[in-house]
Amino acid sequence: MTASLHRLVYYSRNHISGDAAAFAAHVDDILARSRTNNARDGITGALLFNAGCFAQVLEGPLATIEAAFERIQQDERHGEVALLALDPIAARSFPNWAMGFVGASDRDADRFQTVGASSGFDPSRLSGDEIHTLLRDLTIEEEVAA
Repeated sequence: MTASLHRLVYYSRNHISGDAAAFAAHVDDILARSRTNNARDGITGALLFNAGCFAQVLEGPLATIEAAFERIQQDERHGEVALLALDPIAARSFPNWAMGFVGASDRDADRFQTVGASSGFDPSRLSGDEIHTLLRDLTIEEEVAA
């Protein structure tokens, strides 16, 4: 029997300090660990960073995404972690992404300028569904561009 799929959406505030190089190294570390752990645990999803906040969608068996979320909440690089949605799903939105990442490049910043204009990219002003849709659309664009 396979475990039912769930989707977890959260945002957090960036608590990474230091210069641009230190920040890039921390984000690279977050992505590398996430991709390794997620591939092992059957989790897919995407991470968005912009303007000091992280927003992320995790998909997979409930127990594994809850365990991943617990690790995130304990990670000192994330602050004010807020759960926006945790729902059962019929299918994954990010089947090809152990952890897609959008938001670091100037091109990405231009692509979600409208989100920034409407929310200041303050994910606390977006719903879990809005963050999910944003990340799904951005990762689809990444797949097409690749």
